[in-house]
Amino acid sequence: LSLCSKLCYAIGGVSNQVAGSAAAFFLQIYLLDIAHITPFHASLVLFIGKVSGAVSDPVAGFFITKSRWTKIGRLMPWMLACTPFTVVSYFFMWYVPPFVSGRVAWYLTFYCLFQALTTLFQVPYSALTMFLSTDQKERDSATAYRMTMEVLGTLIGAALQGQIVASAHVSHHCTANPPVNTNDSWHDTPTSPDPSDALSHQVKVYMTAAGVIGGVYLLGVVILFLGVKEKDDPYALNSDRAIPFCKGLGLTMKHGPYVKLTAAFLLISTAVQLEQSNFVLFCTHAADLRNHFQYLVVTILVSAAVSIPFWQKFLQRFGKKCAACGISWMIPFAVMLVTIPNLILAYFVAFTSGLSIAASLLLPWSMLPDVVDNFRLQNPHGKGHETIFYSSYVFFTKMSAGIGLGISAAGLEFTGYKPGICRQSSDVILTLKILIGAVPAILILLGLFILLFYPITEESRKETKLALEVLR
Repeated sequence: LSLCSKLCYAIGGVSNQVAGSAAAFFLQIYLLDIAHITPFHASLVLFIGKVSGAVSDPVAGFFITKSRWTKIGRLMPWMLACTPFTVVSYFFMWYVPPFVSGRVAWYLTFYCLFQALTTLFQVPYSALTMFLSTDQKERDSATAYRMTMEVLGTLIGAALQGQIVASAHVSHHCTANPPVNTNDSWHDTPTSPDPSDALSHQVKVYMTAAGVIGGVYLLGVVILFLGVKEKDDPYALNSDRAIPFCKGLGLTMKHGPYVKLTAAFLLISTAVQLEQSNFVLFCTHAADLRNHFQYLVVTILVSAAVSIPFWQKFLQRFGKKCAACGISWMIPFAVMLVTIPNLILAYFVAFTSGLSIAASLLLPWSMLPDVVDNFRLQNPHGKGHETIFYSSYVFFTKMSAGIGLGISAAGLEFTGYKPGICRQSSDVILTLKILIGAVPAILILLGLFILLFYPITEESRKETKLALEVLR
């Protein structure tokens, strides 16, 4: 693979990350403070949207395995076809309709559409790794480029959105009003929007940000199309037939290395998602770091971006299972931050969390091609199973993240979290500490324990590579 091909492949992944990052960091506050829908409905929109994205993964995998080879490949047409619709759904996700009563349905529709369409892009894009090269080192290198650019895309999305919409949140409720007692209701925050404000300054800046990020999305996909050439299945013989989706799904669910890898990173990704989604809330309400959370988020993302090349070198030298231990680095420091809230410690936690997040992002996508190769060796006369592996893996991780976020939001709701007030109750603060410290620590340790039984070692990888070369 040429350097240009790796870079163009990596830049293609930036599109989803830029849009996804902006939504992850700002959609909840947008729904509450700009669209003025209730916290319950906002959590409903976010949860159902995540679940719809997860359900779309096996559906996308089914239809992609049925598609035929074209002049531009089998996966590329799917990515190109869904891009215009993704951009349109993303834009309307940040638009405030003039009506009030149907706003929840509006945002639920377009957020679910956005999640489903990004799945139609992400499944073939991630499976494309298997059709770039037959060499494991080349695929690992392309994956490292991709992860670096995706973390940079996450940083770009958060920074772009943050800079453009910053003026929409200058007069925040907490600076405009004195701190209120936790027993007070949150009637001070606006709960019913004025339809005449549909084109207010706040709405305009969010629509501007949506337009800019939509343009970045289109640019990334164009670069991917122009710079990457998809190769047909290099191991398949002319007599080989595509594995039917249901049969292939059954075979993958029985494949030991895949089950162990998926179970381990299902737990680890849920832990990372909980850490990320509750970090800003924790800094704001439990650690008295309200004025620093945006810089802490940037520190996490920059640390993750610059450390991916380090992890790539590390796993090449010491092996992928050994590199997985780096995911646990965030545990002791996060526990320290929960017990001893401190500004300097918070930045140190942000830095180490970035290192751990980088490892958790790089490793599963680097290990999954090895699992696919192992499966190929055991099922040499079938093809088209790559998409099944990738779509079902994304389905499980998305579903676990959605369930984790749902339980997290329910825990905050149950303990009396009230959006719009400045001082939360002691029960809410305790819940945030548990969600930042104890729960991720337990999930990561369980995931690493399962990973101990992952059977593919560096030696078996080399044996599989030699056997596949003979098959070719």
